[in-house]
Amino acid sequence: MTDLLTGRLILHPLTAAEAEAIIEAGHGGPEYPSPADVEAAVDFVKHCRESGDPQPFGAYEVRLRGTGEPIGGAGFNHPLDEHGTTTVGFGLIPAARGQGYAAEALRAMLELARRLGARRIDGSANLENVASQRVMEAAGMIFTHADDRERFYSYRIEPEPGRPELGDPEQDDPVG
Repeated sequence: MTDLLTGRLILHPLTAAEAEAIIEAGHGGPEYPSPADVEAAVDFVKHCRESGDPQPFGAYEVRLRGTGEPIGGAGFNHPLDEHGTTTVGFGLIPAARGQGYAAEALRAMLELARRLGARRIDGSANLENVASQRVMEAAGMIFTHADDRERFYSYRIEPEPGRPELGDPEQDDPVG
């Protein structure tokens, strides 16, 4: 799979070997990889071992397009289910936050999922993580509900004329 390019970013689809290198590098401070990047790499490697490489519905390293410097990660938690639904997550190192990179990366992920047949992409953020909530809203995701820990968002894609229905995502839980 090739890199996804945005105006300022490269979203590089990780291989299992690259994810293992992130795990080995570990978290050593405020730079990349963060604890969340290491955790995502562990999950990705586990998925690759148990079910095969899920790309393009896997993990991506977010890099600055001008320098190639990694600034975080984004990715899908699983391939599309029978209803055309997946979940997405993202995170950037502190130095890269507040510059619109996360929303730019998330919009690219949502567009990729749409092109690949997704009907719905879900996400969530801890109640206190207002910045991530704003990123999801800026990328076009809609708040659906909250519980005692998180706020949940969804990005729904209308079926194209003549495209067969995959199921009724309205009947499923908003987040799997």
